[in-house]
Amino acid sequence: MAGIVILLILVLTSLCAPLLTDFDPKRRAGKPHVEPGYEHVLGTTRMGKDVFTQLVYGGRVSLAVGFGAGIAAAMIGLAIGISAGYFGGRVDDILSFFVNVVLVLPGLPLIIVIATMVEEASPLVIGLVLALTGWGWAARTIRTQTLALRTREFVLSAELMGEKKWRIILVEIFPNMLSFVMGGFVLGTIAAILAEAALEFIGLGDPNAVTWGTMLFWAQNNLALQSGAWWEIWPPCIAIMLTGAALVLVNFAVDEITNPQLRASRRIGGIRRFLNRRGRSADVF
Repeated sequence: MAGIVILLILVLTSLCAPLLTDFDPKRRAGKPHVEPGYEHVLGTTRMGKDVFTQLVYGGRVSLAVGFGAGIAAAMIGLAIGISAGYFGGRVDDILSFFVNVVLVLPGLPLIIVIATMVEEASPLVIGLVLALTGWGWAARTIRTQTLALRTREFVLSAELMGEKKWRIILVEIFPNMLSFVMGGFVLGTIAAILAEAALEFIGLGDPNAVTWGTMLFWAQNNLALQSGAWWEIWPPCIAIMLTGAALVLVNFAVDEITNPQLRASRRIGGIRRFLNRRGRSADVF
């Protein structure tokens, strides 16, 4: 619940940006390097742009790139991993070959090469490259799990009953993959947000775009730390950190929901701690 609440706050704040601020994120809104106050909640940059406005508008692009790349990578990994593990044979050999190729393709260096070719890589280009190069590990994990599930009794029973293969995959196998899909989505989203911010921070992205990465890029160029303008650095850093922490918390919850053993071990741990406290209190008494 904590992870969902944090994500909802970040997403709703970004979507409702026009309702939360009257300033334009790309235009000057006040004097340079104004400290946080009543008129400018998070202060202004060296160019006089409102930091809070850039933060909420920048969240639209950064979250869109992260969630888009994470969802695309998770879906591609799911489709290829289940297909390779369930059908086996030649299909498994061909799909595993593509998985191995993707695993050796470095995403960040590839984006750097593309950025040097097109002079600057837009957030859309960064998201597409990360989505196309980030599904390898998810596919490998899901394939391994599918190989273990396809010989289970409920799958064999469905096959003996004459169920269609697509229905077996969607109804019998897919529900057992939720934790792996969620794990791939979380890792892909966090990696995409960090990669997008890192590439724009080092100047390989579009400097005219308003994202959390470009906020850090301009803060570095404007010597924000040297001039004591900490409010230019911390807001985008905290936003990225909160997004990653919220996704990890949601992933923990999905693991416990889809894996009864984790729920049981957590309850047993709580009972043991309770009994240990009762035992110590009885000894003291």
